[in-house]
Amino acid sequence: MKRKRCDVLEQEFLQVRAKLLEVAAFFDRLDDAEPHTEAGSGMNVQQLERLRTGCELLTDAQSDKAARLQLLFSRQYEPNWRETFEV
Repeated sequence: MKRKRCDVLEQEFLQVRAKLLEVAAFFDRLDDAEPHTEAGSGMNVQQLERLRTGCELLTDAQSDKAARLQLLFSRQYEPNWRETFEV
């Protein structure tokens, strides 16, 4: 039997709120940090874009948010992954 939305919200609100505050604090720290000015030492722009895309994904109208977020941060499948990682 599925749980009711109001029950899910009531049971998980404080945990999720804390996680959102943690993410917001990260972006505040990032905004307050000194920008990189040296060529070749800049932050990974792709990582930052993925984080921003992930935040947008959380508020869109589509379902399967967890699966789509996981795919956003996953590597592309490589058929020769065993050789690449020497497994």
